[in-house]
Amino acid sequence: METVQTVAPHEGACLEREMEFTSTYRWQHWIRALSIVILTVTGFYIASPFVTPIPNAEPTNFMQALFRSWHEIFGFVLMAVVLFKAYLFIFAKRYRNEIGSIKDFLNPKVWAKQIGYYLLVSKHPQLKGTYNPLQFMAYLGFYLLIFILIITGLILYAHSYHSGLGGFVYDTMISIEVMLGGLAWVRELHHIAMWGVILFVTVHVYMAIYNAVFGKDGSMDAIFSGMKWHKKD
Repeated sequence: METVQTVAPHEGACLEREMEFTSTYRWQHWIRALSIVILTVTGFYIASPFVTPIPNAEPTNFMQALFRSWHEIFGFVLMAVVLFKAYLFIFAKRYRNEIGSIKDFLNPKVWAKQIGYYLLVSKHPQLKGTYNPLQFMAYLGFYLLIFILIITGLILYAHSYHSGLGGFVYDTMISIEVMLGGLAWVRELHHIAMWGVILFVTVHVYMAIYNAVFGKDGSMDAIFSGMKWHKKD
């Protein structure tokens, strides 16, 4: 991490301000967040329309088609951002600490200290990676849900568009649809995965605020400014 500023001791510890998240990382995070919000709203509408179009004598109130088009657009945006995030995780040297989180995830002592920290009975453990074990497990589950949403979404897309990309993935997606038990179950799985993402986002926001309040290291600010406070060795 790049140290940009050292400040006077605070509560007996000297702190330094360091770059935690680059602008590239922050942009992909917020684009992903925006995509999830729009996909959730439009997905609810597609499943059960909750907006009545303005009455019109002409057959031009294609509200369902409008919501579906935005759902598809941001579905592909989410796919692109997730692939980009996967690239950063695997290949970008700047984010090697994220892979280092696997060691913490497999360490029972770190698990015990982390749970104790959330129960307010122990200090936060020293981590080798970016994420603590609970965060790492949550992110694994999150990306599994996103993968399910992408696959089931492509199956549904291929049923509506039989040329272009839809035609290109049609045979593969239909084969997966058969393995999953048919189109009705694909739709159900798509909805279940969506509720899983909603639950993750709710807990994610809560834990981000929790760590910002009790950690006092600017962890919540870092996703906006990129900067976080660390104790100077």
